[in-house]
Amino acid sequence: MARTGPTSTARRTLLWLAAIIIACTLAVAGGVLAGAATWAPKLGLDLEGGTQMILAPKVEGAGSITAEQLDQAVSIIRQRVDGSGVSEAQISTEGGRNVVVSMPGKPTDEERNLIKASANMNFRPVIAATQGPSGAVAEADRTPADKLPVPTAAPLNASDPNWVDAAVMKSFEATSCIPPLTERPTTSDPTKPLISCEPDSGVKYILGPVEIPGKWIKTASYGLMSGAQGATTNVWSVQLTLTKPEGADAFKEVTQRLHTKYLANENDPQARFAIVLDDSVISAPASLAAITDGQSSITGNFTEASAKALADQLKFGSLPLSFEIQSEIQISATLGLQQLEMGVMAGLIGLGLVVIYSLFQYRALGFVTILSLIIAGLLTYLAIILLGWAENYRLSLAGVAGIIVSIGQTADSFIVYFERVRDELRDGRGLIAAVENGWGRAKRTILASKAVNILASLVLYFVSVGSVKGFAFTLGLTAVADLIVVFMFTHPTLQLLARTKFFGEGHAFSGLDPVQLGAVPLYRGAGRFRTPEETLEVAKGKNARAAGEAERRQTIAERRLAAKEHQMVGSGNRNADAAKPAASDDSKESK
Repeated sequence: MARTGPTSTARRTLLWLAAIIIACTLAVAGGVLAGAATWAPKLGLDLEGGTQMILAPKVEGAGSITAEQLDQAVSIIRQRVDGSGVSEAQISTEGGRNVVVSMPGKPTDEERNLIKASANMNFRPVIAATQGPSGAVAEADRTPADKLPVPTAAPLNASDPNWVDAAVMKSFEATSCIPPLTERPTTSDPTKPLISCEPDSGVKYILGPVEIPGKWIKTASYGLMSGAQGATTNVWSVQLTLTKPEGADAFKEVTQRLHTKYLANENDPQARFAIVLDDSVISAPASLAAITDGQSSITGNFTEASAKALADQLKFGSLPLSFEIQSEIQISATLGLQQLEMGVMAGLIGLGLVVIYSLFQYRALGFVTILSLIIAGLLTYLAIILLGWAENYRLSLAGVAGIIVSIGQTADSFIVYFERVRDELRDGRGLIAAVENGWGRAKRTILASKAVNILASLVLYFVSVGSVKGFAFTLGLTAVADLIVVFMFTHPTLQLLARTKFFGEGHAFSGLDPVQLGAVPLYRGAGRFRTPEETLEVAKGKNARAAGEAERRQTIAERRLAAKEHQMVGSGNRNADAAKPAASDDSKESK
């Protein structure tokens, strides 16, 4: 029969934690053996140095670049170079014309080509789409080979389902638009269908060939829509104007075809056209009317911010720009390894102070804190290495600062737990019961505290740029590691220690001695409990320090009760003394 008590549960939890650490270690070891990872974390531009490229914009035709176009180009390049925001690349303008890209490490040829290429925005009709977020279809559920689509004729237009053949369907089913995302090429053939995702919604699309290239977008703006009577409504929309005649004529033909499908079935995905930027769908509205003059209004559940963002993407998403790399140089670390060593030294000093405090305050129990900090550090270190391998995460000095700050926050969780256990001991409970009751109270506090830490880290990460993202990232990462350690190591370990002789009997150096904590059992047998005064007397007889602690922990009500009982006892004694002579006189008279 399986054991399901606290002891067996604690042991299973510790085994699961060990399995997680071993799995992460083996994953890193596999990456090292494959030559794709190292045992040391990747360092950021400020600590390791990297590559600096100066890009000169090339304008198609005889046009000149504007400040708005250059700023949008910087934004697009930033998304391409550091879309996840964890490698902390730096992209800025220089002299109002050139773009400077500084990135850690050495860029590959693919990254260079991606940086140099012009932004690629276009309009593609939707052939098929999922109803909501869609991941990759499991192998067992994919369409059998004998049932894969086989086109019966050449496609008549870009919306024709005959574009979907066996290869397209296989790619569609294998693509994931929810994490973990499937890696896809960032540039595609405009004359062929495309499998694409809408990052915000996770919807997966099969798109037809390009029908409206981005260069035909003349301008885009946003604002509040006007109603039938000319009054301004509260609905935000994006106004799009195409060039004439090529853009307007092509858009007329497309919207007429899509609008016909919309009239037949409002929910038909083939009634929609997708706005695609660098092969990712940024919006896929339905065609509610045939647009004959090249001026369209895009509506949806827009806020002012989202309408402005879409208008900017349409206006500058397909810039008539490409870039030429004027110079590419290797740059040294802006801060250097000496600053990293100083940061690590500061972290070790902070860790040492936490260790000293833990041993002084909690004695042998402090070693649980030390081991918990070591395991939390190991989990964080392995996570940073794995993220560096999978997501090109780079540890900057700001990230190191986030880890240093987290040492104190991690120690707070253990202190909250231990103090709750001590409170239970002071109330007269045994250690095993104190551990369970203390955990129930401490768990809520720890979860609330870490939820605030993680929320603050997320907000800071998404609203900041540059190295501040690195600080927020490590701060949130260590908060998650702290939760794992508290739940999967600290509490199970204390459950097991509570059943040992050293801790269970409250050894003086265990940190959980009830007498040293001022705890005295209130029950004295025969269904009776000690009064606060008796409790204090017992404590004084056992330990002077514990007596002071017990006296300090008396509530106001207990002190008043003790004083009242003392007065009553004193009054009773005086009455007894006064009664003794009278009793003697009575006895004489009776004789």
